[in-house]
Amino acid sequence: MQAMAKRADKLNSGPDCSRAPHTEELDIRASFAFAIPVFEQLTILAPGLLGGSVAKAAHARGLAKRIVIWARRPEVRQQLRGQPWCTQIADTAEEAVRSSNLVVLAAPVEKIVELARKIAPHLAADAIVTDVGSVKNELCRLCSAAMPAHATFVGSHPMAGSQLTGWENSSETLFEGRTCFVTPLAATPAPAVETIGQFWRSLGAQVTSVPPERHDEIVAHISHLPQALATTLCSFLAQKNPAWRDFAGGGLRDTTRIAASDATMWIEIFQQNRDHVLGALRGLQKELQGFEAALEKSDWSELRTRLENGKAYRDGFKS
Repeated sequence: MQAMAKRADKLNSGPDCSRAPHTEELDIRASFAFAIPVFEQLTILAPGLLGGSVAKAAHARGLAKRIVIWARRPEVRQQLRGQPWCTQIADTAEEAVRSSNLVVLAAPVEKIVELARKIAPHLAADAIVTDVGSVKNELCRLCSAAMPAHATFVGSHPMAGSQLTGWENSSETLFEGRTCFVTPLAATPAPAVETIGQFWRSLGAQVTSVPPERHDEIVAHISHLPQALATTLCSFLAQKNPAWRDFAGGGLRDTTRIAASDATMWIEIFQQNRDHVLGALRGLQKELQGFEAALEKSDWSELRTRLENGKAYRDGFKS
């Protein structure tokens, strides 16, 4: 771990590299210098789809000499024992983190701060703690405040997942080619930020660094709004003749896939990012009203412009 810190210090050499470098409003170039970190111990707390995938990917790439996992439910801990990507299953979160260089909090978003506070007194010297939560502003502030002087919290959010949940559906390739936001506070030490960026890149992700508040605005539009739309569309269609669903083609299936996501998880996300999601919904409502007005007036030129604008945006997605 000391060697990684020295590498990070060298990479960030220059006047006062003890604090995180200024992050661009949206640094899509992922400017972290890429060196593969190898941890003596990686700990993952509360592994579901994302946490299990972190463990599998780290194991497959040799990023940790030991991978220790703790799950809240005893039956899950029993299921995890003997998995080839787990070195040890701990009975408590406190036990799991005691010798860990890197701790990943993979609990549901509303449990992450509570978990950070629980493990804080037991963290090893120079430990780095990160998470996979999809809402960052308040979470990053509270988790950072919970850390002891000898440990550092750096927020993360890999834009990966599916409508499926649980470690049983995890995959060592889940993060390949996916964006992972790293969301340091202004005072977060630069070596820790660098290490987290290197870690996610080693798992195959494309790292983007933004402040937590900016992150929440972005994902409200590109992640939380699509979930609200898919859910609302299915809720609306559920009021129609149930037989219509059997006639659905690929368009409806593609558009509504994420409506099958876990409701409890999404309630927690909408609670924590309420204001930004409301802003996104209001902006979309104006766009829908414009579409409706063009259709009502038979303004085919305006409708074509809107269709072509939408196509151009979708065609611009990275493959």
